[in-house]
Amino acid sequence: MRARIRDGDKAAFGELFDDCAKSVYNHAFRLTANWSTAEDVMALTFLEAWRLRSRIDPEGGSLRPWLLGIATNVARNVRRAARRHDDALVRLPRGEEVPDFADEVVGRIDDAERLAAVRQAYGRLRRQEQDVFALCVWAGLDYAQAAEALGVPVGTVKSRLSRARKKLAMEPPSANRQVVGDLGPEKKEEIR
Repeated sequence: MRARIRDGDKAAFGELFDDCAKSVYNHAFRLTANWSTAEDVMALTFLEAWRLRSRIDPEGGSLRPWLLGIATNVARNVRRAARRHDDALVRLPRGEEVPDFADEVVGRIDDAERLAAVRQAYGRLRRQEQDVFALCVWAGLDYAQAAEALGVPVGTVKSRLSRARKKLAMEPPSANRQVVGDLGPEKKEEIR
């Protein structure tokens, strides 16, 4: 069998694999203490054995010791490569820590829901009331500035803003809506 393997007989090498694969694998596992790495070492061992087959002495007994010697060297090389890889990773500059954005996403969804509710309520106001509300409440103008911007008397601004506030006060407050998963005010009181 040695001579056949040495001459490149694939069938003979297949027999060698069948006879010694389990032994090489077990040896590799004992050297690496990792099932996956042991599989890699075993595969590399037989690849290296095929590459070195011309060095096999045609006379002699089992090739198992020769394969285990190759496996020992392969395992050493794999450990060395892993150590170099780990060392290289340590030398890499640390990236910035990526913050957890889940709370921000939840906040944005909640803000979008509130904005939709505000837009809906705002949309029920008359156009003149919307203009006064936007200028006085959102833009922060006083009555005189809003009157100047709209070209109307200050009293008109006051009355339009008063009507807008009354209409919006009749709207069910969106802050009291219960969000799915929210415990609700009653349950929150129980927890406190």
